[in-house]
Formats: sequence, structure tokens, C-alpha cells
Amino acid sequence: MREIPKKTSLAVSFAPSDRIFLCGHRGMVGSAILRALQENGFSDIILRNRQELDLLDQTAVDRFFTREHPDGIILAAARVGGIGANTRYPYEFLYENLQIQNNTIHSALKHGVGKFVFLGSSCVYPRDCPQPMKEEYIMTGPLEPSNEGYALAKIAGLRLMQYMRDEYNTTTLSVMPCNLYGPNDTFDRNRSHVMSALVRKFVDARKSGENEVILWGTGTARREFLHVDDFARALMLLIQRWKSAEIVNIGCGEDVSIQELAGMVAKASGYGGKILWDSTKPDGMPRKCLDISKLTKIGFVPEISLHSGIEQLVRLYDESAV
Repeated sequence: MREIPKKTSLAVSFAPSDRIFLCGHRGMVGSAILRALQENGFSDIILRNRQELDLLDQTAVDRFFTREHPDGIILAAARVGGIGANTRYPYEFLYENLQIQNNTIHSALKHGVGKFVFLGSSCVYPRDCPQPMKEEYIMTGPLEPSNEGYALAKIAGLRLMQYMRDEYNTTTLSVMPCNLYGPNDTFDRNRSHVMSALVRKFVDARKSGENEVILWGTGTARREFLHVDDFARALMLLIQRWKSAEIVNIGCGEDVSIQELAGMVAKASGYGGKILWDSTKPDGMPRKCLDISKLTKIGFVPEISLHSGIEQLVRLYDESAV
């Protein structure tokens, strides 16, 4: 391992002059972080798409760090998907996310990178977690089976951050986002999350004149949603102000039922037909609402309401759909 400069703080602190490798910049979350970095004066940002650098290829990743020598890493790259994809492909979600994390983190550490930002997920919390979910509840109970593979990979990443910090003198920031949505979200039927899946269903139904839409589950599960640009703003705030190595939840602190969300999306989409529920399909975790007290203490307040964010996403899909 190359020597890492002695840290003066537990917290990650990026200076605008730092050379930052942003992994996954073309995805919904990564592209929002890129916009936020640029707005905050960061100009030396290293970007590679999958064709230029496959994070599943350990040799290629190691060569990249040999050449580029970044000062810090923001790991936003991941294989992601909704409940359907997670249920069908648990092996791929566990294996690919472990590989992405292991290759990137280990090669960066080996080449002397001392600042790491890791993006986890609220699915790391136990299925029957007390609400709202505090960071200390992680690994206190069984996971939700429908996304266990993805959750296990993210838990492994959290532990890598912790052990690397303790053993190799790095500074790390690990954040747990709630359900995110916004520009550059995927509407692909096989990979979309709940918000973009609902937008596609209702916009398509309105355009084709359908009088009923069938949705998975019972609609009783509750989820917390944050616009991805608000997430990126929260992350920048943490990078500037957070003075601890503790894990931090990022969300708005409020949740809605999937049934309520479906009604909001249907209205924004201009769909006026029936909404039916297929209770043979899974709901996932009964409820996921984060405790965001750490985040509010440093002054974070979301700027984009759920209604406004849904209307924006409907417009984006409506204008792009052929």
C-alpha cells in the first residue's frame, strides 16, 4: 500500500482543487452529484463511462489508478433496479455490486487515495426495523428477502469503509439515501424503481386510452422519496460540514404509502382510469422512513416537494416517450 497522508479529521473534506474520481456519473445519482460538484467549484473531476472503464474488471481498475492518481473517490456506481429485478437476479445484484465496490476501493487504497465517499441504501436496514430508522439499527435484524442481495453488498461496502478507516488511516463518509428519483432515472421495465415505473405505467395508459392499470402488491407499503438534486445538495453539505465518521441517513423524513403515491402520479400523468392491485406480488419492506436528525442538525432542508418532483418526472418521460 502507498502511504496515505496522516488525517487531521475523521470527516471527508474535499477542496475544490482536489482531483475527484466520480464513479457512475452517467446514472441518475451520479449525474446529480456531478452537477452539484460543478456548481460548488470543483473542476478537476475524473469521469469514465463503462466502455472506458469497466469497474467489474480488477486489472483495468488497477491500471486506471496507476495512471490517474485522484485525491478522492465518490462511489456512486452500482447495479440497481426495482423489486422485480432484485427478486429475479439476486446473484447478479450481490456479485456485481461486491465486485464494483471491492475493485474500486481496494485499488484506490493501494494507490494512496485517502478520501472516500460511499453511497449505501436504505435497504440495508432490517425488514421489520423500528421507524424512523436510525443509523445504529443497521445489522440488528433480518433483511427484506426481495432485495437481500443488493443489501448484503451495500453492508459489505459499509464495513469496508469502516475497516479501511480504522486500519489504513483514511477518511470516509458513508451515506444511506432513501428512495431517490429525478432526471436520468431509468424507465426501462426491467430496471426501473417504483417512481419511474409508476410514471411510465400511467403516462402510457393515458396515451393508449386504457381504463385500468394493475400495480404490484397491496399498495400499503410506505416509502420515503427524495429528489436526486436534493440528495446531491445534502451530500455537498455533508462534505463541507460533517465532522464525524458516523454513517448518515439522507432523506426528507416523511413517507407515503405506495397507494398514495400511485394516486399522485396518476393525477400528474392525466390518467383517470381505475387502479387495481395484484396482491400476489410482493410489497417489499412494510415501511422505510429514515431518521434524518443528523442531517437536519447541519442545516439540510429539501427544496423540491414530492408533488413538484413527480410533475417534473412525468414531463421528462412524456416528452421522451415515442
